[in-house]
Amino acid sequence: DANGEPIYDATKPKPVITYVGTVKLHGTNAGVCYNDVADLWAQSRSNIITPQNDNYGFAFFVESKKEAFVKLIKQIAEDLSIDLTTHTISVFGEWCGASIQGGVGLCKLPKQFFIIGIKVSSFDEAIPAYWIEEYGKYSDKENLIFNVMDYKTFSITIDYRYPELSRNKMVEMTLEVEDNCPVSEAFGFPNEIGEGIVWVGYNNGHRYVFKTKGLKHAGASKVKTIKPVDDEKIQKCIDLATVVCPVWRLAQMFKETIEEAGGEIHKKHLGNYLKKVSNDILKEEVVTISQAGLEFKDVVKYVTDIAKEYWNECELEHIKSLNPVECNLTDPVE
Repeated sequence: DANGEPIYDATKPKPVITYVGTVKLHGTNAGVCYNDVADLWAQSRSNIITPQNDNYGFAFFVESKKEAFVKLIKQIAEDLSIDLTTHTISVFGEWCGASIQGGVGLCKLPKQFFIIGIKVSSFDEAIPAYWIEEYGKYSDKENLIFNVMDYKTFSITIDYRYPELSRNKMVEMTLEVEDNCPVSEAFGFPNEIGEGIVWVGYNNGHRYVFKTKGLKHAGASKVKTIKPVDDEKIQKCIDLATVVCPVWRLAQMFKETIEEAGGEIHKKHLGNYLKKVSNDILKEEVVTISQAGLEFKDVVKYVTDIAKEYWNECELEHIKSLNPVECNLTDPVE
């Protein structure tokens, strides 16, 4: 925050987010922006570009297709009731094909633009910009303006309490793209190397993006490799953690912690509470854990997650009891 203090709260419940994955295109990032005041311009990842100061010929392409780009952006504005005298629409994409990048199937295609996202921003900087979630219907293939959503997409739901359970599936889908790029295949070049997948998800008004990439195209690039996980063992650990964390145990450890704190319910006592839960399980549930073929170190992460959730519920109820109206925790119907 402004005082240099960390604002990440480890006690907050972790979300479950569904991501849509599109083929990661190996080219150069590009954007086309328009409003009725400044007209149309092209940009690279960090600069406004022109045919005289270009990036792999993208600005020249935009200038040659100006009518098509303006028509497309005005269609977006009409569909979404966006005032282009006060807002800018930015169409972001990948300029790829030919000699822009090497090592992937798209190199066999002519240079063309693939839309990967559309953003709306206001002239008033106090008004937050936002991304259009349903951008897949916008393209103009006759003018080499394609949309990455027109090709094979992927989906995965990540429970951020146990994100490792999603790892194997992401690796599997990424390797599928690496072995046979769906985009180059659609253009008549099957079994060509694909770079990977870009994942986009939305939660509470925020847009989250990450990518998974293969190794075949990478060359000297740094790509972090991840090992497959034992899904069966992880699920076994989650199930066992649920067994050894009954509500009565959590309630007892919570009560002892608060009593030692003089009745104060505050996050600063969370560490002591978690320690009590772990120690009690080690004392009473060693046989249960052993019979499952596990060690406590295997399940401690999942025990901690369950215990934190219980603490959060108790703390929330305490806050609600102090000031339910101010905390906006009451049901207005009731």
